[in-house]
Amino acid sequence: MAKITYVEHGGKEHVVEVATGLTVMEGARDNGIPGIEADCGGACACSTCHVYVDAAWVEKLPAKDAMEADMLDFAYEPDPAKSRLTCQLKVTDALDGLRVQMPEKQI
Repeated sequence: MAKITYVEHGGKEHVVEVATGLTVMEGARDNGIPGIEADCGGACACSTCHVYVDAAWVEKLPAKDAMEADMLDFAYEPDPAKSRLTCQLKVTDALDGLRVQMPEKQI
């Protein structure tokens, strides 16, 4: 389990425990966190689970693969350093304390 903090665009925080092996997107979906739509269900075929990873966590996450980088081109106001697709972030104990901020909207 890892405690992950999801921060809505307006600043409201949701701290939830997400089981190891799920994705950060599944943790949001399973806990009813607003701001992550996940239209493709985690297939990395859209950008509706886009978040900005807290700066303290950027270097701690696995690198983006080419497919994720390509899909982020379609996200709303992507940040080259901090934008990630939550469907591509597998939860491990090492992610305990992760903070992600949702963008103003998902497209």
